[in-house]
Amino acid sequence: MIWRTTESGARASRAPLACAALSSTLPQIDPAQATGEAADLLAELKKSVGSVPNMAKVMANSPALLKGWMGLSGGLAGGVLPGAVRERLSLATAEYNRCTYCLSAHSFVSKRVANLADDEIERARHAESADPHTAALLALSAAIARGRGAIDETAFKTARAAGVTDAEIAEVVGNLALNILTNYFNIVADTDNEFPLVTPHQHA
Repeated sequence: MIWRTTESGARASRAPLACAALSSTLPQIDPAQATGEAADLLAELKKSVGSVPNMAKVMANSPALLKGWMGLSGGLAGGVLPGAVRERLSLATAEYNRCTYCLSAHSFVSKRVANLADDEIERARHAESADPHTAALLALSAAIARGRGAIDETAFKTARAAGVTDAEIAEVVGNLALNILTNYFNIVADTDNEFPLVTPHQHA
């Protein structure tokens, strides 16, 4: 995920981790007052993308988790799936898992960074796309999510018929795992949303 929010303040050298008093189930770690590995990771994140999202501040309660998320996210960003496709996958998974924070964040990034049109963002929330190849990737990801990893041969044949490669299939699974991680984490943590609010659709 590429984040573009604002962040200010210099890193300070205090022994305890300073936490913001917000409404999240888990506290936010203030990057300006973080220490140890948490401080290093938050500084690295800010340097690479220009800001530190609230999710990362909450993840910093466990530097191991923050490091894992950054590593997987960074690794997949260098894969065969372009950013606009990965954002669509994120939107579809956030909608499926009903994660308001992730849906808000990825709607913002999809429009402002990936330059997706509003109608394409809406399609992605339903695991659909006007582009046939992207639609096949979204359908495959949705089938994997619904089946908890178990999908029938028809789903694979449909993806193959649309030209989906072995590398793309592997990265669809990787992105799904990454998105489930962030969805579940933000739902559990009730992370404070700093993005324009987008709420999941009401599903039957």
